[in-house]
Amino acid sequence: MAASPVMNTGRSGRTPDLRGHRRSERPGDYSVELMEADVRDFLDALELDRVDLIGHSMGGLVGYLLAGDYPGRVGRLILEDVAALRPRERGALQRPEGELPYDGEMVLAIRRQIDCPDPAWLERLGRITAKTLVIGGGAQSHVPQDWVAELARDIPGARMETIEAGHLIHITEPEAFTRTALTFLGGRPE
Repeated sequence: MAASPVMNTGRSGRTPDLRGHRRSERPGDYSVELMEADVRDFLDALELDRVDLIGHSMGGLVGYLLAGDYPGRVGRLILEDVAALRPRERGALQRPEGELPYDGEMVLAIRRQIDCPDPAWLERLGRITAKTLVIGGGAQSHVPQDWVAELARDIPGARMETIEAGHLIHITEPEAFTRTALTFLGGRPE
């Protein structure tokens, strides 16, 4: 079941692929706000009033905006290698060679928003009521870890952990990531 014409569910049927990613449509119309609306619509379509949410990188940005805009809808929030966004100067973005699991146009549109973020995004952090864990990827990550720590400080009551794995923590160190996430969520780590 797809909640949005541009967003399809992943293999489990209960995890969304953001617009322009994997199995979702590639409409050419991209923004962080549209992705947030897609996730909200996904929750509505599944009649999920309150969820625990894990977001990696850009998905984490979408997740924290959702948690700030709809604090009653997110009970627990895990943000994997997500930074507090500040305006930054970046060089030209090069499209990688070969077939991509995402729309290259999406990357360009979202990159413009990330490089020059809406100041209201930071204000939303203070409205998050979800119990929050921020997991940084450590020295191997391309994401400035002081910005990850700043994100954790800006969310009321959030705590931060680091798993030295780089940006793709859930892929590089899946056992450590799963153990950390399940412990935080109150589950039993395998």
